[in-house]
Amino acid sequence: MSAAAAGAPGLAGLDAELQCGNAQLAAAGVALRLERRGQRLGLRGPLPCRRGSGRFRVQRLSLGLPADAEGLRQARRELRRVQQELQQQRFIWPTAPAAGRPATNPSAGGIGVTRAAATALDAALERFERQFFEDPRRRRNPAGTRTTWTAAYLPYVRRLAARAAGARLDGELLLQVLESYPAASRSRQQCGTALAALAEVVAIDLPADWSARAGGYGLHRAQFRQLPSDALVEQLVERIPNPGWRLAYGLMATYGLRNHEVFFSDLSALLPGGDRVIRVLPTSKTGEHQVWPFQPDWVERFELPRLALETGALPPVCTDLRTTTLQQVGRRVAEQFRRYELPITPYDLRHAWAVRTIHIGLPDTVAARMMGHSVSIHTRTYHHWITRRDQQQAVDAALSRRRAG
Repeated sequence: MSAAAAGAPGLAGLDAELQCGNAQLAAAGVALRLERRGQRLGLRGPLPCRRGSGRFRVQRLSLGLPADAEGLRQARRELRRVQQELQQQRFIWPTAPAAGRPATNPSAGGIGVTRAAATALDAALERFERQFFEDPRRRRNPAGTRTTWTAAYLPYVRRLAARAAGARLDGELLLQVLESYPAASRSRQQCGTALAALAEVVAIDLPADWSARAGGYGLHRAQFRQLPSDALVEQLVERIPNPGWRLAYGLMATYGLRNHEVFFSDLSALLPGGDRVIRVLPTSKTGEHQVWPFQPDWVERFELPRLALETGALPPVCTDLRTTTLQQVGRRVAEQFRRYELPITPYDLRHAWAVRTIHIGLPDTVAARMMGHSVSIHTRTYHHWITRRDQQQAVDAALSRRRAG
């Protein structure tokens, strides 16, 4: 009897165990699966894009384990480890094959520094990440801190590590990484913020014109031209057949919420007789803040009181931050916009809300507070409309003085 024939019954039994185990994972809400490919075992499921974009797609992760009983036991342990790393936003792709996955430094929290590569750069990046999470201001909002690190810091730290290639960690290297992003792009502006924070931690002197080189981010030109009018916002809701997603759309349009904030807000003020000022919860990306409706009549136009009157009026999206992230919740919203083929993005609604407040004369400090970001970000992002408003006010004041004289 051939070796292959002798091994067939064992593989058949292993496949049955895999099928049973995967069914249990599905019942527990775990998206990862174990699979056999030839004589090896691996993982398959939604994993972060290798390029660090923050997006997830179904991918395979080779474990390098044999397709036998002992390999299956190890594979199950690896699956639990990967699942935990995903939940904690600490998963990184292995850089070298080994028996299972290579050991990573548990304090690296996603940078992916192996124990064998404890270089000066690795130590600096570890220190930077550790101080980021230990900042007392961030400890009050762990979920938002993890999201900020993953989306706004980790991609740029990874690019720095990839481009270092043994080079000295200094201002010149940071500048090279910064200029690897397109000028006046959002990614370049975020890279500038992340690397400036790193430079402060490790005491690196940045070029005097660092802010100028990193700045320039506002609305993309195409988005600048295509912000939806109020009339279009009202029309597009008719394209959404699902009543829960219609309410989510209306809530974002009326209150300028981030995608995930739809599911992390206290909406009790929408009850009849309420003041209609909603409260974004502390678990959101930028913490608790209150938001007023603009346009106010959209509260009724989009039937938003239903959100306070009916339990489960919003779509059934997992919001347990022990098993999901703010990014994943926000991604569900963006996916629905694409599914319904809406010609705008969720953030177009947010930008349109901000511009609406500028046109009616709401102070920038107040609008920025409602949007949950700083005045500097608000001014930089909406510079065009703010400048036009201020100039118009100056012209109106000058004309008024002339008529009075």
